[in-house]
Amino acid sequence: MSVNKIALAGNPNTGKSTLFNTLTGLKQHTGNWPGKTVVHAEGSFEHNGEQYVLVDLPGTYSLFSNSADEEVARDYIIFDQPDATIVVLDATSLERNLNLALQVLEMTNKVIICINLIDEAEKKGIRIDDKKLARELGVPVVKISARNKKGIDQLLDTLNQLVHGQIVTTPYRMTYSKEIEEAILKVESKIKGYFDGKYPSRWIALRLLDGDEELILKLQNHKNNRQGEEITNGVPVSVKS
Repeated sequence: MSVNKIALAGNPNTGKSTLFNTLTGLKQHTGNWPGKTVVHAEGSFEHNGEQYVLVDLPGTYSLFSNSADEEVARDYIIFDQPDATIVVLDATSLERNLNLALQVLEMTNKVIICINLIDEAEKKGIRIDDKKLARELGVPVVKISARNKKGIDQLLDTLNQLVHGQIVTTPYRMTYSKEIEEAILKVESKIKGYFDGKYPSRWIALRLLDGDEELILKLQNHKNNRQGEEITNGVPVSVKS
């Protein structure tokens, strides 16, 4: 039986760890990510006869690799390529939390937006139209209360459908100025072939244009070296020519 790898991402204090504990119970263990002091939490659970491994990524506000936590979270989504990424948002601070969600949507199509603390939001008179949000973001949106186990079955059913291709997503992608979009297209057209379609080319183009040198080195390490080509000054040689 195959095991589905699931990433759990979110800002700090969104109830992400509560959801992790709710899903995995006692079937979990912790340690450190290789070469990092960042805690690695992993657990397992079953649903509808399916086996899942859930990786609780460090709570972060962005995935730009400005800290060890951000680097770990970003690298897992890009290089380990989980079967799905659940992004946990705080229903009472939705606008602030959406920043991370939009970054994840740039990186992978296999995303579920999980709006937690929905009971707290309702107490404050906050109403969230999950169906409209799903249409806007192009991915499933599920409202839950991890603490009270409300909406968990719907979340798991949605996860099952997503990993089996029964849900087709069209993730929202940020649109930038005309100049930036033209630069993205130019770089993206080159790197699609360079990385053999293994990684999200638009996201990589954005990171290259932003001069993310550390990511460039990691991409080199994860790619079979191609004769006569190297990456310098933040852009592949083939892109620069």
